[in-house]
Amino acid sequence: MIGLVAPSCVAVKLQLACFERLGAPGWVALERAASAARGAGLLVIADGKRGDVPVSAAAYAGGLFGSTPTPWGDVQGIRADAATVNGVLGADSLAPFVDVAAERGAGLFILVRTSNPGAADLLDADADGAPVHERIAELVASLAPRLAGGGELSGAGAVVGATEPRHISRLRELMPRAIFLLPGVGAQGGSAQELGPAFACGRAGALVTASRSIAGASDPATAAAGLRKQVWDVACRGAAGA
Repeated sequence: MIGLVAPSCVAVKLQLACFERLGAPGWVALERAASAARGAGLLVIADGKRGDVPVSAAAYAGGLFGSTPTPWGDVQGIRADAATVNGVLGADSLAPFVDVAAERGAGLFILVRTSNPGAADLLDADADGAPVHERIAELVASLAPRLAGGGELSGAGAVVGATEPRHISRLRELMPRAIFLLPGVGAQGGSAQELGPAFACGRAGALVTASRSIAGASDPATAAAGLRKQVWDVACRGAAGA
């Protein structure tokens, strides 16, 4: 599957839960999938939405991006290029992820406004005059200098659901340097045509993810190529309108 769609993609987002539920064999499969992605020239995004108190967050960060020292030598983790993390515990819970990501040249996609319907229950709730998701966006923006690259964009990115495009313009204002990871296109009902504001900072400003609509297609390569064209057209228009 990875080889079929690779020409139309820049990254593979590996949903860790689908591997972890299989136990040890699942971790073997995860490593093989990550290796296949790298072999196809794609970035590896570990989608585990990790988040915990700092001591546990440091262990998660090591598993995602680095290695763990043991009496028998270092044990490599996933060695992801980026990972999804949950910042609702606050800045200190994100600090270990930022530290390890900065050391390893990796990126983070912090959950800001997710694609599931229940996200409105808490992420849209008022937090002293602004919704919670905007407060998280401010936190993401504050991390941009720590994960700054060679250009204007930062490795401190944000997960912003494509199913609620009405939030994207405001979140782009709050996070001008963040790369947006945009789940929800396809099976969840989101449309690539509504994502233009995400690319206001440039055509590299967002990654649109699609899983079931590609993997479940009768011709995954054609489905991926079609989505790629849609997204590129939208990205060009969004960047031009900035």
